Amino acid sequence: MRAFSLIKLSMVLMVLAITAACSPTTSTNEQVQLNGSTMGTYYVVKFYPETKVDAVDLQQQIDIELELVNDLMSTYRPESELMRFNRHEANTEFTLSTQTYTVMSEAIRLAKQTGGVLDVTVGPLVELWGFGAHGRIEHAPVPSDIEQARTVVGFDKLTLTNNGLIKSVVGLAVDLSTIAKGYGVDRVAEILQQNGINNYLVEIGGEMRIKGSKPEAQPWKIAIEKPVSAERNVQRILQTGDMGVATSGDYRNYFEEDGIRYSHLIDPRSGKPIQHRTVSATVLHPSCMTADGYATALNVMSSEEAIAFANQYNIAALLVVKTDDGFKELVSDAFKPFLTE
Repeated sequence: MRAFSLIKLSMVLMVLAITAACSPTTSTNEQVQLNGSTMGTYYVVKFYPETKVDAVDLQQQIDIELELVNDLMSTYRPESELMRFNRHEANTEFTLSTQTYTVMSEAIRLAKQTGGVLDVTVGPLVELWGFGAHGRIEHAPVPSDIEQARTVVGFDKLTLTNNGLIKSVVGLAVDLSTIAKGYGVDRVAEILQQNGINNYLVEIGGEMRIKGSKPEAQPWKIAIEKPVSAERNVQRILQTGDMGVATSGDYRNYFEEDGIRYSHLIDPRSGKPIQHRTVSATVLHPSCMTADGYATALNVMSSEEAIAFANQYNIAALLVVKTDDGFKELVSDAFKPFLTE
């Protein structure tokens, strides 16, 4: 069973050298790779230790931390902290753990900054349009059902207190899928650094944190996937330096009815799937959690709105937009230094 509702589809591919086998205790300058499952997807950790590292113990630390994130924020675990909040009565405070409070705080900050484009209460609309846990639909919902779902959607119906969270309406529910995966990446990166590891790449289902380099100052390289559903090709290779990377796209998760394509990306402002021609948005930010949220928000916005927003807030963003002749790239000012070709 998946641990998180994957509202957001990420498309970042790693372009890396062949990995050395991982022994229980590693030597220095030898690439180590750790693999596992979490949040309904996979994780990969690659690093070059500067001193000997017990890889078995390190992976245990990572697995324990990611299991905790699942226990706190999964929408697929009925007794997770998040699901207990979703069942909690309205207008009374629900105390949050430090971890969930951190993620909720950033989610609400981004919701305010984006004018509600990124809204972690959008779950009822996602379900209504057939992209949630209840499964696919064959016909678009009628306007009255959309309006009914919107009565329990809106970050303005949430209040973050000093210790927790209050919802003002019965039925409001939070889904942190658009930001919690990035938070998991950040937590794994922190564990590596606590263990004296400063040259690494962490990935959870396409979201990444990168730091340092490979031996002989060779940079980590990643590739942004070309947004076509029939095959996997590279759109652009990036050298990001020490950065979090997140990509959101709408070209693999959709349904069609009467010639109309309905994306899984729902614009909370209209209650409907996006209809513009932006097919993916990639964001670079020191925090993968923040990059995760921004990538979704920019993909929901029109390309003009997204670039203007990214420039206003100095966000490094790359959009891939479909045209009649193929695809074109639009980049924010803060992204231009990362263009190498």
